[in-house]
Amino acid sequence: MKKLILTFCISIFSCAESDLKLKIVSASDILKQVRTHSQKESVLVNFWATTCAPCIEEIPWILELSDQYHEDLKVYFVSTDWLENKKDVIRFLEKHDIDGISFLKEEGNDFNFINTISEQWSGAMPFTIIYDKEGNVSSYWENIEDRTFFENAIKKALAL
Repeated sequence: MKKLILTFCISIFSCAESDLKLKIVSASDILKQVRTHSQKESVLVNFWATTCAPCIEEIPWILELSDQYHEDLKVYFVSTDWLENKKDVIRFLEKHDIDGISFLKEEGNDFNFINTISEQWSGAMPFTIIYDKEGNVSSYWENIEDRTFFENAIKKALAL
């Protein structure tokens, strides 16, 4: 019985803490983060929400491609959920083994946020924008696309 209790306690307390870092950010914070990769790698930024079925559907494709192109591509996920849903966002990211830095859009002027990210973005979700290694926008699109579309857009950014 002691061994069982000891094993149980060790398993509870030895579980590694997640490497996930969820930062509450403005649009300019996101663009500043993208610029840190200039001259190093391309960047894909995906705007999503826990209540958006198409957003959730395409995240596994993004993760697969992130693994495939990990040496040349950095991926950031930006949740547009309300701050009161932060725990739901964290649970979702952890469930999908998304670690590192992810973002939660600060609440406030959505129109300003959207236009700062891209004047071509209507606010429809999901929204994905890919920057080439020079930090220039290579591709962007609203709504769900399939894995092949994502991969072609990534290849385009990497070729520049």
